Amino acid sequence: MSAHLNYLWRLSVTGLSFLLFGLGGIVMTLLVFAPLRWLPGGESVCQRRSQALIRRSFAALLGFLRRLGVMRLELRNTERLRDCGNLLVFANHPSYLDVVVMLSLMPRSFCVVSSRLWRNPFYGGVVRSAGYIRNDDPVKLVDDCVAALDRGEPLVIFPEGTRSIPGQPLRMQRGAAHVALRSGRDILPVLLRCDPPTLTKGMPWWRIPSQPFCITLDVRPPLKAAPGVGAAEPPGVAARSLTAFLEHYFTTELQRHA
Repeated sequence: MSAHLNYLWRLSVTGLSFLLFGLGGIVMTLLVFAPLRWLPGGESVCQRRSQALIRRSFAALLGFLRRLGVMRLELRNTERLRDCGNLLVFANHPSYLDVVVMLSLMPRSFCVVSSRLWRNPFYGGVVRSAGYIRNDDPVKLVDDCVAALDRGEPLVIFPEGTRSIPGQPLRMQRGAAHVALRSGRDILPVLLRCDPPTLTKGMPWWRIPSQPFCITLDVRPPLKAAPGVGAAEPPGVAARSLTAFLEHYFTTELQRHA
């Protein structure tokens, strides 16, 4: 297959994937996630069933993209994600597919998501059924995250709050640090890279690279909840210190393992 035909093939598959991803959200909300609420077991059981369906759906989407030559996936130390109950899972956010890759690997997972998704006609029913945590109220966000961790749930947060821009320094928001400090839980850092960069912030889906992209996921050993943070520091100062530490840690580790 010529390079031009290969590009057009991958562009078509990428567009089809976005179409299926959106329509699948609506169809599954109406035909699958809504009926789940009628099954016995209560809200927590419904959320776990929904999370399991999301995991399988995301794994199927990644398998589709890999088999058709659009992307490659390199995974390292993922066994740490399979048994990370009541740990804080912090990951950097280079690509639109990061959350898809992450949640496809975790048997259970609560995730902090943009409040826009709750109003989204394609994905709103999905995130509500799974019990994901919305980020529009900072105080309630921290309370909900700590409550999920206290129940023994693993919690996924992208501390940047949005996708990063290639070539620019990582900038993390303090909300993730407040959750870590309030909960006292260890942090499981996940390093994500996308090469060549694609589906980044501000990049339209049709601007795909000239070759298949590769997403690399590497789960590093856990970190203590408040490394380098003084015990007597006020909460705001401690959150700022921890955020600076996390920015330095992720930047250094991404450069080291590039």
